[in-house]
This record gives sequence, structure tokens and C-alpha cells, in this order.
Amino acid sequence: MNFNDFGFSDEVIEGLQSMRFEKATPIQEMAIPIIKQGKDLIACAQTGTGKTAAYLLPVLNKLVVEGHNHINTIILVPTRELAIQIDQQLQGFAYFLPVTSTAIYGGNDSAEWDRQKKSLTSGADIVVTTPGRMLQHMSMGYVSFDTVKHLILDEADRMLDMGFFDDIMQVVKMLPEQRQTLMFSATMPPKIRDMAKKILVLPEEISLSISKPAEGILQAAYLVYDTQKIDLVNHLLKGKNLVSIIIFSSTKINVKEITRSLIKNGFNAKAIHSDLEQAEREDVLLDFKNRKVQILVATDIIARGIDIEKIDLVINFDVPRDAEDYVHRVGRTARAKSQGVALTFVNDKEQREFKKIEQLIEKEVYKIALPEELGEGPAYNPTEERHFKKRFNKVGTFKNKHKRSDKSN
Repeated sequence: MNFNDFGFSDEVIEGLQSMRFEKATPIQEMAIPIIKQGKDLIACAQTGTGKTAAYLLPVLNKLVVEGHNHINTIILVPTRELAIQIDQQLQGFAYFLPVTSTAIYGGNDSAEWDRQKKSLTSGADIVVTTPGRMLQHMSMGYVSFDTVKHLILDEADRMLDMGFFDDIMQVVKMLPEQRQTLMFSATMPPKIRDMAKKILVLPEEISLSISKPAEGILQAAYLVYDTQKIDLVNHLLKGKNLVSIIIFSSTKINVKEITRSLIKNGFNAKAIHSDLEQAEREDVLLDFKNRKVQILVATDIIARGIDIEKIDLVINFDVPRDAEDYVHRVGRTARAKSQGVALTFVNDKEQREFKKIEQLIEKEVYKIALPEELGEGPAYNPTEERHFKKRFNKVGTFKNKHKRSDKSN
């Protein structure tokens, strides 16, 4: 379906053309008509399917056609990184539109607080915010939501996992009852449906690819002891023709250790974790997005909501604590119908947790034997290893084009 088929205004179409948006994704095809009709919506779609544009475009179109006054739309998100990303995408779509937006999130200095206060009191049309930070501004008494027409919850399941339920409900209580509410979530556990009943009115429902990685992701796992993991990372990456890699770990201690080892071995790597100031984290993400950094080593703080194209490889240094987080970690690769590889390191204590992931995605993940030089790992059960390696090379991610480098490995 072409974006011209949605009946958007000329200004919105011009913005889409400038960003080279042509064909709509399935979630966009299904959600945009519903949102344009003014109905509430609960939509389940995994990361990387285009859901952000699915709700931004019809809202922007309504702002252009109907006009606007003061704050029109509140978008609640779980993390500052996602708030920044959505605001950046908004700026692209609204380049030719008389629409303003602002990102409101914590971890800033006083100057940033003042900027946020000014944008709220002057009435930015669209406010993208984390629940906790918005409550802080609301408590100061200068925030008015009387003109809000749209409430959007993005990554709703993640917000509940992070304990934002009460914060969300406090924000909702301050909004007009006559509004359109849209809820987007990658998964649909009972707690999401319970919240939807509280804040949505007769919603339409869309469900796409619940809790399954994109088809273009080639998944595999290594059974490995913790003491072998860093050596395995360096072995896998040495001499390989890879442009963009993300390595996820559950702890910032591991993130720092992995990054030090990669840099010591000559890799262009940077870390992102909670010890960094917000400005430092933004700089690291920008360098990675602009391909100035080849390898990004990160905690789960960026597992969702970071829209970076053409990531060749995602490595789970350890098994995600929640099975559903696996989908979001590996969802960083194979975005927008591209191909990519996702590898997970499973130690002897994590095999049961990894089995839960396989049950969730309804697929047995290929297990690969460790390289001989790393020694024996935990009990190994080969699963069509030869077939996997054939597909692995076909994708090309680990296909080394520099034969001379191969000989030196």
C-alpha cells in the first residue's frame, strides 16, 4: 500500500517523500485508517515493524487539517533514548509542517530542565515523555493538559515491566476524558489488557507477530562458560567484514570489561550504560548510528526503541532475564526486511531460561560448537549445525572477504 492511498495532506506527503517513505508496512496499513477515524486502538507489533510512523503520521495529518492550540498529543515512553528517537523522527516528518514537538526526560542539568519547562508552558504540539519526568513537571503546577486530544503509549509492556503503572495512571487522570488513546506494545500479557480496559474506550485491536523475531534474523547460540565468553567474542569478530554490531549484557560491569577487551584487541568499540551522563550516552549512540563506531556494547537500557538501520550482528553476551526481552534484543538486526544475525551465549546455569525463549518464539535455536582453541563448553547437543553454517555464509555476515586475514587468524 502506498502512503498516497491514506489521503494525507500534501504537506504530510511532502515530508514522507523527503524521507523516502514509499510503501507502508503491515502495521501502518492496519493502524493508520483506524487512527484517522478517531477510534481508540490497542496494537501489538514487534520492534522494527514501523509502528512509530503508524501513529505519528495520522496525528500529524490531523494537526495540519484541523489546526491546533497548545499541547495536542502526549506520547508516553519507557526510556529517554526512545523519547529522543521519536522526537527526531517527528522532526523529520514535520519538516514541512507548522507543528512543534519536544522530548521530556530525566537525567539532565538545570538548563535542560528550564528548556523542558519552557516547551511545556509555551505549548509544544506534541510532547514525547517518560512518565516519571512528566510527573515531576506536573507537580510544579505549570503544566496544563486541557487541550490534549491524543494519548499514545509506546512500548507499553516495557513501561509496566519498569514499574510505571502508577505513574501512567497519574498522568492519565490529568487528561481530558474526551480524547483518543492509542496503545502500542510488542507483547500482550494480561497486565497490558488490564490497563487497556482502564484507559481505552471501545478500542479496535491489531495483533501482528506477537513475541517472535523478524523472519530475516538468523539465530544461533553457543553453550559456553562465563570464563570463555570474552574470548569467544574476540574470536567471532576477528578478521570479519562487519560494519555495525551490538553486544548486549545484563550488567554494566560486563559491558565495561567487554569494551576494554575489544579495544585492547584493536576493535573500534564504545560502551553505553547507566554510569554515563545523558550527553555522553547520546554522543555514543550518534557515533554508532553514523558508523564512526563499529561495535556498541550496551546494557538493556537500549534493548528497545533505538532505530538504527543495517545492524549486521547482535550478540547476547548472556541470556536475557525475561524471555520477551530476547525478542527486543535480537530485533535490533534485520529491521525493515533486511537480514541479520543474532547470537546468544548460554552458560551452564542459563540453559533452562534459554529453553523458555525457544518456547516463546516457538523455534529451536541452532547451537554451534565452540572453537577448539577455547576448550570444551557445557554439554552440547548439535542441531543441524551444517545446515546453519550454510545459511550463515549465505547471509554473508561472517563471510570473510579478506583471505589474507583468515590465514593470520
